[in-house]
Amino acid sequence: MKKILFSLIFTLFTVQLFAQDNGVEMADKLRSDGKIYVVVTCIVIILVGLLAYLFSIDKRLKKIERENLPKN
Repeated sequence: MKKILFSLIFTLFTVQLFAQDNGVEMADKLRSDGKIYVVVTCIVIILVGLLAYLFSIDKRLKKIERENLPKN
């Protein structure tokens, strides 16, 4: 019950924060200069690289697990 109450309280706080529309000056400046696309592209490249790395680790780990399983 405590967890549900805390979750509800935190959700209400975040809804209140979304209601404040101050705008981010840095993002507005980057958007007006057209550089926001460079930032988004860099973030996407980093995330794709991390995902590819994680999938390669998972593939290698599955191979090692298959090799080390005891045979019945």
